Amino acid sequence: MTQPKQAKQLSKVPLFGDELLRLPLAQAKDGIGPGAIAGQKLAIHSAAPFAWKDGPLGPAPILTKTNSLELGRIVELDQTNVFSFAAWVYVPADYKGGGSILARMAGPSNLNRGWDFFIDNKRFGFHLVHRWSNSATRVRANDEVLQPGEWQHLVATYDGQGRAKGAKLYLNGREVASGGDHDRLEESVRTDLPLRVGRREEGSELDGVAVQDIRVYERRLDPAEIRALAIAPRVLELLKAPADTNAAPVEIKLADNATDEEKKAAEAAKKSAGAAQKLREHEQQSLKDYYLVTTFAPTRDALSARLALVAEQERIRAVSPVTHIQREKKDSSPMANVLMRGQYDKLGDRVEANTPGFLPPMPKDAPRNRLGLAQWLVTRENPLTARVAVNRFWQELFGIGIVRTVEDFGVVGEPPVNQELLDWLAVEFVESGWNVKHLYKLMVTSAAYRQTPNVTPEKREEDPENRYLSRGPRFRMDAEMLRDYALATSGLLVPTIGGPSVKPYQPEGVWEAVAMPESNTRQYEQDAGDALYRRSMYTFWKRAAPPATMDVLNAPSREVCAVRRERTNTPLQALATLNDPQFVEAARNLAEHALGVARGSEEAAIDEMARRVLLRPLTDKERRIVLNTLKEMSAYFDGDPTAAKQLLTIGESIPAENIPPTKLAALSMVANQLMT
Repeated sequence: MTQPKQAKQLSKVPLFGDELLRLPLAQAKDGIGPGAIAGQKLAIHSAAPFAWKDGPLGPAPILTKTNSLELGRIVELDQTNVFSFAAWVYVPADYKGGGSILARMAGPSNLNRGWDFFIDNKRFGFHLVHRWSNSATRVRANDEVLQPGEWQHLVATYDGQGRAKGAKLYLNGREVASGGDHDRLEESVRTDLPLRVGRREEGSELDGVAVQDIRVYERRLDPAEIRALAIAPRVLELLKAPADTNAAPVEIKLADNATDEEKKAAEAAKKSAGAAQKLREHEQQSLKDYYLVTTFAPTRDALSARLALVAEQERIRAVSPVTHIQREKKDSSPMANVLMRGQYDKLGDRVEANTPGFLPPMPKDAPRNRLGLAQWLVTRENPLTARVAVNRFWQELFGIGIVRTVEDFGVVGEPPVNQELLDWLAVEFVESGWNVKHLYKLMVTSAAYRQTPNVTPEKREEDPENRYLSRGPRFRMDAEMLRDYALATSGLLVPTIGGPSVKPYQPEGVWEAVAMPESNTRQYEQDAGDALYRRSMYTFWKRAAPPATMDVLNAPSREVCAVRRERTNTPLQALATLNDPQFVEAARNLAEHALGVARGSEEAAIDEMARRVLLRPLTDKERRIVLNTLKEMSAYFDGDPTAAKQLLTIGESIPAENIPPTKLAALSMVANQLMT
């Protein structure tokens, strides 16, 4: 396709200007003219002179098995990247086979790892390959759409999801039907190979095929942009052509006695006229798109803003984890067969999903699927759900559930110690609209919860485990609660809700001891700032190496479900709360706050700390113990000011400068003792 000189000149101007790679591949005095990579000039050198073919931008190089281009390690793309490929390609009339237009791809000896934009006989598409063919995606046109002997504009777009359904192919500005095979890409396609034009590392060479105006974008091109790209070299030519898009449809009249050959010829002429009409309509639409995309400022700027938002959306999606979901199959219901004596090949009666006969039936209008089961679980006629829920709430506050075996309400579980209380709480929970906050408030404001935890010999003898609530509950908090309580009482806790996981203080080497060399969590990189003081529920959790302090305080490993946590009291737990930087730093901040409230009085500061940590005043006996500790710590740090300064450097928060280090260090140790 030979273009007028003015059309060639127009097409030398980049259409959009945001290409990652632009290779005009136009003839220059000394060979091939330069391209551009990320807006920077890219010199192009060939090993031998090329033969040339008139193309959209003037003479274009004809690639052969022995003469292709190698451009270095540029255009880094992976299966999670969003991208678009575009190129003008001329396939000779007698061409058979295929090859890579653009590739960073190995050969069969290296499992074909990498990516390429290719033609295959009369089809085209692209590969993304980690290991052919077990981990790869190939997208190509369903039909033989290429027309040998013509210049054609090819475009491929991809959404970064690793599946063929996220790709589209376009020929001369029109989308063509495409599909994927070997559609199982899960791993990286990155390779150290250089970028090549006309071949891969091994084989897949284009032979006698001319290529021009190759473009790579780090986004998906809009259909209007693709039509504008395809029409760009012919803009001036079409503008000068007569406007005949409104021409009347061709009418072909046949005589009543027309022969079969005449009828066939008339039908062929009618089809040809219809195809020509559609082509004219497509060209006119493409001209309009070219004007709106490249020239008319309001639509050009609006499209640019929209594409920026789309690109941002795709970047967010690319870094987000994939969440697998299930959904019910339409027009089918779950079923199974009774297996005779449990043998899988001895099928008995067919049965469908339903609830056990000894329990209330499902609502008549409920579907017989998971949604219907969920509706049945929370009906008023089914008391089990509410009983199980309130029993677990009770366990959180009182240490032991009304039914000790919170995970098992069956015949092998322990019966409730107070059936009437369990039923009353279940009814209250349902009638409040399943309001969890209401139920917790009800329990913590009850006389049972608010009574003193003191134990008398009589109570220990009659109610050793406090199952009959002869005293208030007294047990160690869960691991996460302990850390959050220390942060909250000290004023360090960051109450922000939501956001990514965080990495607070952790001993060195915990992850490294168990990580595989290729693991993406081999090294623990501690966060800084507010991330150190987020709630424990946001702490990044590596199951093979859980946070050390959480592990010491009996937090489950999360490798299996744990309905009931172990609760122990060991010297190691006390040592963790005394020495963990998170607790030491919290104690210092609590001491600073208390001294500020007490206006420098140490005794008043102790009262303030007791109020914040214990939520009550100290008894006379406790007060004497704490004051004695303060006296000992003050004497120690007065004799060793360096140790005081070292203590105050623990943690990233900056200690107050208006408090003497020895005074703050001594009171920090008292605060640490109160927290332990």
